[in-house]
Amino acid sequence: MAVASTTGKRKSRNKRSALLSKIDNMKRILFGFLLGISLTLSVDLGCAQNPSPTATKTTVFAGGCFWCIQPAFDKANGVIKTVLGYCGGTEPNPTYELVGSEKTQYRESIEITYDPTKISFDQLLDIYWRQIDPTQADGQFTDIGPSYRAAIFYGGNEEKKIAEASKEKLAQSGKFDKPIATEILPLMKFYPAEAYHQKYYQQNAERFEEFEKGSGRVSFQAKTWSKSP
Repeated sequence: MAVASTTGKRKSRNKRSALLSKIDNMKRILFGFLLGISLTLSVDLGCAQNPSPTATKTTVFAGGCFWCIQPAFDKANGVIKTVLGYCGGTEPNPTYELVGSEKTQYRESIEITYDPTKISFDQLLDIYWRQIDPTQADGQFTDIGPSYRAAIFYGGNEEKKIAEASKEKLAQSGKFDKPIATEILPLMKFYPAEAYHQKYYQQNAERFEEFEKGSGRVSFQAKTWSKSP
């Protein structure tokens, strides 16, 4: 009887061990499954909170005094960042003094970084047209010279097509008696301007307001865009 009893206990222990082993395996599988889900969610949430740089786009416009065209883009929903600078020339590392000498092909410009899921290139152009006099070829308002000439710098064929269509739409709008003179040019290297130019409208609010009004830009905008074609 003692032998039979011992054998029975061993069989019982073996069954319990096998059962516990199965339970442990199931726990490991379940833990691995839950860990995988957790890691996937973490990656997805991380991507949502920190979008990849490739999700954003940049474009460059020239529109006369770059101080004056920055505020409108800073306020636009979908615009992530704006930087004032110089584009269109070939001399390396241009300065404000060099560009202002009117001896280069550089133009005062603005580089706009934006989220294309919130604002399109075409919508940015709509904002751009309202900041300038698109019929003026020698500069913008009282700022005369090559560095103040308006231009849309396109970054590829698609942007070129959109810019040309937008320009044609403006020409056909009936708002202007003169031809649209704003140029559409291939994008060249953009150089950020000196720090004291960035957000000038915030750094020197009173002086900026006086300059903007004195240039004729404000009155032109009100006259042109406050009425129907």
